[in-house]
Amino acid sequence: GSTFKRPEGLFACLLIEDAGLKGKGVGDACVSDKHAGFVINRGNATAQDVYDTIQYVISEVAKCSGVKLEPEIRIIGNFA
Repeated sequence: GSTFKRPEGLFACLLIEDAGLKGKGVGDACVSDKHAGFVINRGNATAQDVYDTIQYVISEVAKCSGVKLEPEIRIIGNFA
């Protein structure tokens, strides 16, 4: 599945794309250039990089569209 749940009546990947987030991220984690609904590891991403990228995407999409995305994945562990 995707990294984010599909908001009712919308597509998370389009909201992410419209916010200009393809290829953007934290550390070695980023939004996929192929499909904006996925956060990928460029090679050496830590779990913190992935978590921070997810939070960055949620924040930026909310600023651009007013829609608060929710992770579809289950986050295990303690992250700041």
